[in-house]
Amino acid sequence: MKLQRMNRRALTLGALAVSGALALTACGSDDTGNAGGGSTTDAAASSSIECGDAKGQLLADGSSAQKNAIDAWVKEFTAACKGVQINYKGSGSGAGITAFTQGQVAFAGSDSALDSEEIAASKEVCADGQGIDLPMVGGPIALAYNVPGAEGLVLDAETIAKIFDSKIKKWNDAAIKKLNPEVELPDLNIQAFHRSDESGTTDNFTKYLIATTPDNWKYEGGKAWQAKGGQAASGSSGVAQQVSQTAGAISYMELSYAEGMDVVAIDTGAAEPVAASTEGATKAIADAEIVGTGKDLALEINYKTEAEGAYPITLVTYEIVCDAGNKAETLPATKAFLGYIASEDGQGQLADAGYAPIPDDIIAKVRTTIEGLS
Repeated sequence: MKLQRMNRRALTLGALAVSGALALTACGSDDTGNAGGGSTTDAAASSSIECGDAKGQLLADGSSAQKNAIDAWVKEFTAACKGVQINYKGSGSGAGITAFTQGQVAFAGSDSALDSEEIAASKEVCADGQGIDLPMVGGPIALAYNVPGAEGLVLDAETIAKIFDSKIKKWNDAAIKKLNPEVELPDLNIQAFHRSDESGTTDNFTKYLIATTPDNWKYEGGKAWQAKGGQAASGSSGVAQQVSQTAGAISYMELSYAEGMDVVAIDTGAAEPVAASTEGATKAIADAEIVGTGKDLALEINYKTEAEGAYPITLVTYEIVCDAGNKAETLPATKAFLGYIASEDGQGQLADAGYAPIPDDIIAKVRTTIEGLS
């Protein structure tokens, strides 16, 4: 299935890099005459953006999977709250958590919830508090591939595991043929790409394999890739670029990075194979369980779901922030920005950018938690 998007999304993403840079430059050079950053534009008047006392610069880093969403949100937010600058680097989940636990950023993005060691480290920078996980962006992890003439491929968990463990090496392998009897499969070497950096996308992808086909994926989970073989590239954009330019390539990436590529439909055991979609991801997230304690809203995804239309290889990106002890100079802007992206308007932007909104009952808890940050 060739991934297509509405023209609206193409225009939006095509302008993101330029608009984000212009927003930061403008914020740094224009004298808006509003030291408190509280004035709003017409865009803000028609949305849920509330600037309040937000001002100054917010530094953030983390998940590259959510960067397209963050860029779109930053564009809207900084147009409304002209006293705020936001610089989100998108260096990967591992880098974001490290920056957060070292006190270098106001918040971090991660496609994996904080583990016990990271929570302990966060207490060193969150005075009288700790880092918490706020689920903010959902997204299917698409398996994008580049096999000329082989559109509409279907794979199951066992076959995916063997491909990424270098056990299946040709696209015309019998296991792939069995799942795709009507597809003309070439005698072409499989070039499986994985992330070279520590990545929550890797963590979620391998958790899916561990949960669904443990006999064929015997590696531990985690943000670092552990299987032998294959080829590596940095970031979601890096693996996407490699797939787009390499015949025989396949890799896992957040759906918004698979624009224009063929993507695999997953045989989950449901009546029909499930293609990667924002709707399918939201259905999978709705089947998740909140496992965090206190104000932490970490989720446990049911990777073995067989619900009709639920796409199983789904990640949730968390914004990680201190529940208490945030820096006084960045707290107003942090709460304003996180409040906006958790709002109905903020979440409403996600589908057009290839992401899945967080289900209503979960995002309502996120909004309440943001209001109580201190």
